[in-house]
Amino acid sequence: MKSVTLLVLTFVAFGSFAQTKTTKTKKTTTAKKVEAAPATTQPTSTTKPTTTVPVATPAQGVTTTSDQTVKPVVPSTLTFKTLKIERLEIPYDSKEPFVFEFKNTGKEPVLVTNVQTSCGCTAAEKPTEPVAAGAQSKIVVTYDTKRVGNFTKTITVTTNSGDPIVLTITGSVMPAPIVDPQAPVNNQETH
Repeated sequence: MKSVTLLVLTFVAFGSFAQTKTTKTKKTTTAKKVEAAPATTQPTSTTKPTTTVPVATPAQGVTTTSDQTVKPVVPSTLTFKTLKIERLEIPYDSKEPFVFEFKNTGKEPVLVTNVQTSCGCTAAEKPTEPVAAGAQSKIVVTYDTKRVGNFTKTITVTTNSGDPIVLTITGSVMPAPIVDPQAPVNNQETH
């Protein structure tokens, strides 16, 4: 019986057309396929139970989570005009927002469930209602422009459809203008 089990494990390990990665767990040996991955494998240990987990890049249509679980990439039905907005020489204390326009290219309404900014100096507003199929909407982002210098911030948009989308704002905030305290405020005379 052990030879039949070993033969089956050998077939699974070497007969798979998926690139695999071996990780040690307390579970029995299993193999999962990832289509269109190169045909290479790593040997498995016969003394300790292992789980064979496919390894692939996002370009191959899967993502790997922190615990090495592989899940398929689910494209979002939201299509943004741009994923990055760059502004140079932003005036100090400017109130002009960064606006990311998008369209729901799917067949169902999409609800933007969350917009998470990478730091407290950035705020983002999401649509409050679901975005109908074919409709357009926007994510409005503001940055604290009292922070002088270069910056790069990300905004992660989560919906009820598809994987999260990461938007980026980048730019440079100029220093506040220097005001001479002894200069007259208004040069016009009043009578």
